[in-house]
Amino acid sequence: MPANFVYVKEFIPTITLEMRYFGSHNFTGKPIRGYEKPVAILTKRATLALQQVEQHLNNQGLALKIFDAYRPQRAVDHFKAWSLATQDTIAKREFYPELDKKNLFKLGFIATKSGHSRGSTVDLTLVSLKDHKEIDMGGPFDFFGAVSHHNYTKLTAKQKENRRILREAMAKFGFKAYDKEWWHYTLKDEPYRKTYFDFIVK
Repeated sequence: MPANFVYVKEFIPTITLEMRYFGSHNFTGKPIRGYEKPVAILTKRATLALQQVEQHLNNQGLALKIFDAYRPQRAVDHFKAWSLATQDTIAKREFYPELDKKNLFKLGFIATKSGHSRGSTVDLTLVSLKDHKEIDMGGPFDFFGAVSHHNYTKLTAKQKENRRILREAMAKFGFKAYDKEWWHYTLKDEPYRKTYFDFIVK
């Protein structure tokens, strides 16, 4: 692991981790190459910014839950290979029921290069600090469809409010949102804008 990368949990002990690509509860239905431990790694700069987000949310009785952080390039390559195996649809019902998997790249849900591999992008949601249960965001993590878009209108007032709380907290401490995924944020002042790392998560 490069010197400027850290384990998020060491800096933010109150944060919850559910590293989806280490296990099989993800859109491929299988563990992903490059994830050997269920830990979250980010650049130190992104982690320190996220630490401020967590403290801000803790004051409101909320906390962050991470689904993915740094992602090795080999994992991104695994996604690409998976997308070409058109018969492999074991997780379709949960994650992309209305889409043909071969179109997931074209529609912007998966990319051949991912900001995650630069080390300052994180996928996350909100949980209650009291019971660590997820707050209702109106759609699940990694769902490929319009419900995941920030501008999706068919949400309850509470779901819209929950998305707003997360987005405003992240923006307050320097993260920008991705309009097609309510859970996806990148540090604006990321240190490695053009470097895609491939070290294993372990």
